[in-house]
Amino acid sequence: MKGIQRTIRRRRQEGKTDYKARLAMLKSRKPRLVIRKTNRYIIAQIVTTELAQDKVIINVNSKDLIESGWSKNLVGSLKGKVAAYLTGKLIASKAKTKVKEAIIDIGMQRNVSKSRLYAVVKGAIDGGLNIPCGESVLPTLEELKSNEKTADLLNKVKIN
Repeated sequence: MKGIQRTIRRRRQEGKTDYKARLAMLKSRKPRLVIRKTNRYIIAQIVTTELAQDKVIINVNSKDLIESGWSKNLVGSLKGKVAAYLTGKLIASKAKTKVKEAIIDIGMQRNVSKSRLYAVVKGAIDGGLNIPCGESVLPTLEELKSNEKTADLLNKVKIN
């Protein structure tokens, strides 16, 4: 075994792609709900794969919530759980005519139950998308309303 060295694919070495998980998602042939966090926003996309090429069908950013009634004073909160939940509802409302179901793709991010990532999933499910997910990992509405600053935004922000 000396002299045999396994080469790691570049995107795996950079911490960007889990090839084993990606292959399992591609085999399902279902659209993926891709969720990513930045330092300021939550990004959600519905992506399909055709001939090993990803195609973004719908793209939503938590910054889009400002147009829907998010308070200008709370722009710094566009990365929290409430913003994530409303981003999920927004992507579900935009996807009603194009996509009925999707699977979750959180990439190389940590899988923490009741986190912002799963708040997006809960918003998408409440918005009408069919996403297979256990109820135990999704945050409850009481947990979303626990922050006094952003709790009233759940009712205030209008999503078509």
